[in-house]
Amino acid sequence: MANERYFGDGLTYLNPSDLKGKLIAIEGTDGVGRSTHIEMLQEWLEVQGYGVITTGWTRSNLMSKTIEVAKKGNILDRWSFSLLYATDFADRLEHQIIPALRSGFIVLADRYIYTAFARDVVRSGDPKWIRDVFGFAIVPDLVCYLRIDVETLALRVIETQGMNYWESGMDLRLGNDLYDSFKKYQASLINEFDKMAEEFAFEVVDARKPPEEIQEELRAKILPLLNSNKPDTLSQPTGQRSSASSTA
Repeated sequence: MANERYFGDGLTYLNPSDLKGKLIAIEGTDGVGRSTHIEMLQEWLEVQGYGVITTGWTRSNLMSKTIEVAKKGNILDRWSFSLLYATDFADRLEHQIIPALRSGFIVLADRYIYTAFARDVVRSGDPKWIRDVFGFAIVPDLVCYLRIDVETLALRVIETQGMNYWESGMDLRLGNDLYDSFKKYQASLINEFDKMAEEFAFEVVDARKPPEEIQEELRAKILPLLNSNKPDTLSQPTGQRSSASSTA
């Protein structure tokens, strides 16, 4: 690794020492409750006087519509699937994450590049290519992984948003129906997240617990990071506030 602040070669124009803020990623598979907890964390942090922005997967101004259209048409192969998400992330990194970190803000990321790692490995079995693609990414200061078992997840998704084509991995033809495919695909993703939790030292939170207990545990894991980042200002960078999204 060329620089410990990057996953790979990084960005030649950026001096990591200029980034005074903190980057916190909330990871986990589809339907696990990331967005709900990010919203609660943002409110908690702002009440304490911290400047906070949130950023969500596929929410860049450049790529969000393109990804939406491509997914509706079910026309994404493995390569285009991964590269579209990498472009979305690069745009958000450049225009949301880096400016906020330079200003000393806390950035809450609803999913980070680990989601791309997990999905690409499940679809191809080769982790090296996707990790090279995201070599420009900044290493977060903290990653909290909301872990859940596939049986609990399936019941939760059925009771709330329902299952869709991509979250069920239907393009991989893993099962005979949406439910069967969902369980097999999500089980494979959870397995990849579990392996990355050890590799990248994620802070693991049991997502089967009641929401208030999960939130309390998340805050306890974030507090030590904040002690080294006391708020100096309450100002908000122009145009930087964005809504977290659970959109895949």
